[in-house]
Amino acid sequence: MHNEFSNSERAEVLTQALPYIKDYYGKIVVVKYGGNAMVSEKLKEQVMEDIVLLWLVGVKVVLVHGGGPEINDVMNKLGKKAEFVDGLRVTDRETVDIVQMVLAGKVNKTLVNLLEKKGGKAMGISGMDGKLIEAVQKDVRLGYVGKITNVNITPVLDLLEKGYIPVISTIGCDDDGNSYNINGDTAAARIAGALRAARLIMMTDIDGILRDKDDPSTLIPEMTISGAKKLYQDGIISGGMIPKVDCCIEAINEGVKNVTIINGKVPHAILMEILTNEGAGTMVTGD
Repeated sequence: MHNEFSNSERAEVLTQALPYIKDYYGKIVVVKYGGNAMVSEKLKEQVMEDIVLLWLVGVKVVLVHGGGPEINDVMNKLGKKAEFVDGLRVTDRETVDIVQMVLAGKVNKTLVNLLEKKGGKAMGISGMDGKLIEAVQKDVRLGYVGKITNVNITPVLDLLEKGYIPVISTIGCDDDGNSYNINGDTAAARIAGALRAARLIMMTDIDGILRDKDDPSTLIPEMTISGAKKLYQDGIISGGMIPKVDCCIEAINEGVKNVTIINGKVPHAILMEILTNEGAGTMVTGD
């Protein structure tokens, strides 16, 4: 394996990354990680390696994660059927307990552990810690599914200042002590906005936004908010992509410089996006 590249080729690759490392040194980059990019253990390890590498070269990485497949898995084991209304998980009291257990417990700590194993310094918190994510009920039909009312970013800033990679599970709370399941993309957008992050990287299971969803060569590498709105009208952004792009636009309106949708199944997509001129996926910027 290690004979693929000569040492001079490796050095060349590193020098090409230098301007990008300089650009992002000391800057905050939020990575939203979840869904199908989490399913393969090998991919999970690669994503964590990428994050540790960025952290080691001085990028302040914040990892926001979901864990839909893991939640489904535990619910199946407990004999509970997942119900969805308009693509959103119906969450009764018992389900929100399971969500909290899986996201804030199993998934969060597994990711923290992996980052530490790869040589990083990570600390896991949930949106309930330090009232990071305050929420109210989004829709009576959905039960304990939350709409974010406020983000208290201090706990995250404290961790960054102490040199940790914050790993955040997306559960919110209200003043009455209820916990809520929060959409991971929305939470990542709001957290990135509150941090005034330089970048938000949304990992999904497609290459980005495609003009023709069945043809990877029709990838749209860059678009502005107004360009995105036109793609909505033309029906090019449709289905499950709509809420993702909504989150990109929200993040930019909240002060994030640019947001990229990348394919979490592509090995080292994060490094390609941040440290090369090719990039990966679709980048959304303000007008």
